[in-house]
Amino acid sequence: MSEARPTRAAPSAGEGRRIARVLIDSPLPQLDRLFDYALPETLGEVLPGVRIKAPLRTAGRVVDGFIVEIDVEPDATRTLSEIESVVSPTVVMPDRLYRLARRAADRAAGSASDVLRLAIPKRQVRVEKAWTPVEETIEVDPDAVTRAHEVITRYEGLAEVLAQSGRAAVEAIPVQSGSEPGWATLLASAAARELADGRSSILVVPDYRDQELLLAALEKLVPAAAIARHDARQTNPDRYRAFLRTLDEAPCVVVGNRSAVYSPARAALVAIWDDSDPLLAEPLAPYVHARDAALLRQEQEGSALLLVAHTRSTDVERLVQHSWLREITASRRVIPNVRLSTPQELERTISQRVPSSAFATARAAAADGPVLVQVARPGFAPTLVCASCRHPARCRECGGPLGARRRGAVPVCGWCGRSAHSWRCVECSSDQVQLASSGTERTADELGRAFPGVRVIVSDGAHAVQHVDGRPALVVATRGAEPVADGGYRAVILLDGARMLQAPELRIGESCLRWWANAAALAAPGAPVHLVGVDGPVARALATWSAAAYARSELEARMPLHMPPTARFAQLEGIPASVRGALDALGGIGIPADAVLGPVPIDEEGRVRALVRFPYAAGQEVADTLRASVVADAAQSRRGRGRQRIPLSVHLDILEPDI
Repeated sequence: MSEARPTRAAPSAGEGRRIARVLIDSPLPQLDRLFDYALPETLGEVLPGVRIKAPLRTAGRVVDGFIVEIDVEPDATRTLSEIESVVSPTVVMPDRLYRLARRAADRAAGSASDVLRLAIPKRQVRVEKAWTPVEETIEVDPDAVTRAHEVITRYEGLAEVLAQSGRAAVEAIPVQSGSEPGWATLLASAAARELADGRSSILVVPDYRDQELLLAALEKLVPAAAIARHDARQTNPDRYRAFLRTLDEAPCVVVGNRSAVYSPARAALVAIWDDSDPLLAEPLAPYVHARDAALLRQEQEGSALLLVAHTRSTDVERLVQHSWLREITASRRVIPNVRLSTPQELERTISQRVPSSAFATARAAAADGPVLVQVARPGFAPTLVCASCRHPARCRECGGPLGARRRGAVPVCGWCGRSAHSWRCVECSSDQVQLASSGTERTADELGRAFPGVRVIVSDGAHAVQHVDGRPALVVATRGAEPVADGGYRAVILLDGARMLQAPELRIGESCLRWWANAAALAAPGAPVHLVGVDGPVARALATWSAAAYARSELEARMPLHMPPTARFAQLEGIPASVRGALDALGGIGIPADAVLGPVPIDEEGRVRALVRFPYAAGQEVADTLRASVVADAAQSRRGRGRQRIPLSVHLDILEPDI
């Protein structure tokens, strides 16, 4: 262990003394280890997991930290600093949380303090002083337990997985229960079952829309006192109050976004909805995906793990093929009524955005209730082209795409937001633009004229709509922003599918399948779902509701190319010398040269980027080696204080390799 600044007076030899091993709360990689400090008797009884302040040798600074271990050292002659103060006697970092953070950081070549920063909110003194721990068991209504059991038995083998604390990939039934989708009812039922047996659950969802749906389903099954909400939109006091609730002995149900997977609750169940949603990928170092953190937690604590979705991500399919996850499907499968475009309609898609069959279906369904129309983009016209030569209209300042906020409006850059008052085409010098795409607002405007007397509702990032009633309406929504309708939509029209599939992304096929399947699941039983202008494997997978088979075919196609998730990838960024040094270190542990892509320049500051492919079996050795390179680079940067230096950064398990 590293030593800290000397104390003023040390006990004589042979007396022994209490020492604390402390994790410093610092972003510096070289401080990601335990430091030994002396515990003065004046602090009284101190427990592991509390917040403390301690001196750091550098310039006599006082830093925050957490006590990880407390021990008695027989030899009291060693020079150690003393812990300066205990910030609070509340144990906010139980041992299980530290071990999870340590494992997650080690797997991702990161720092444990970065993970703990996601898990433990900042202290709120008033909230902590008013906190009274709940110790008694929360009672669940017997009728609610019965309803929860009925939902669980709809899935073949799910009750056995929960009882045996197993791991499963669950295909959610695409039906609604009242105003809640089937997946929300399933997760709420599983949590209610665990709560009735006196156990806690952690339910992780991608965003606030899913969280609201899940909370609505939970309120019908479990008492409000048992629900601990983990939400980035909460005020700091509310978030800290919910965090303290998860420290109680009384069981609870934690509901939150990706960082909720680190909740300190003693969870018997961890469930994640829609694991392939990119919002579950942590954008902050060490970039641990919520799914990976949940897998580590299940292995460490022995809790049940459910990965629930309408589709199957290739990451989950790989685990299924390795028998790490058990497949769970409904005892009686429900398949949406998906209709694909005919060959004739596919030929006319360029000139006719909504084919006659889909239009007729929407007209008939709109007389009975709400109709969902899914589009690719928000706004009026996200992209413009030259009216003369069809060349894309670009901003003169930054080169970004120009769009229009309404018909006849001055074009605006989608990147920098500047207005292009005197735009001219760089190809033909024309000053006339033409609408090249339709967003939610333009689609709503056009459909509003085609469906006179029918209300039109727009739901996208700028117009958040969570729920619509069962009255006739046209709901135009972007992917992922579709509101839930009472009784389900009477018809679903999926537009812009061909445009979505054109995105240059490795996972675009499974992403499109997920977007379309989640929208199709909002349809009423038997209601038609039109996928417009798309054919091929993704369309057939949606029509036959066979996402698992599609994921298997994707894995087979990626296997010869060693693309994710058949292999792991690490992304390195920094100055050329730092990146080259890290690559040389990887070569020293047997990573071949043909597994490295780059380095290539990425900006004007001199940074370069490299990608490294490696097998799962070498994962820990690669992570340890890269972490050592990061620490060495940071130490060298510290020695050269006079000049600013770009640090070496490492990101493991990137979703989209880009070089």
